[in-house]
Amino acid sequence: MSKLLRVITTVGTLLIASAVTAQTVYNTVPADDAQYRQCLRYAASLYEGGKEASPIKGQTKEQAWCTCLWNETPDEFNGNLVKFSESAKGKRVNKICEAYSNWSD
Repeated sequence: MSKLLRVITTVGTLLIASAVTAQTVYNTVPADDAQYRQCLRYAASLYEGGKEASPIKGQTKEQAWCTCLWNETPDEFNGNLVKFSESAKGKRVNKICEAYSNWSD
């Protein structure tokens, strides 16, 4: 019985996290932000499907993903957002941003 309860709890937590992510509205990234532009270029060179429409009106999947990464990293972070998303520290943020942009493997 405790295994079933753990499964139900895990599924419930995932559903709640998905609902919160779907309703998230991020700050608009300034058009001239170098970190965001680097994210777009680097993501386009590594991954496929980024030019497809995301669930976010007016944004491609790579734009929504990079916007999420830009907003989810600490304010003092000034490195490569894509490399951060692939790091051990960035895996949790990457999952959030994949769900937000509907762009995953």
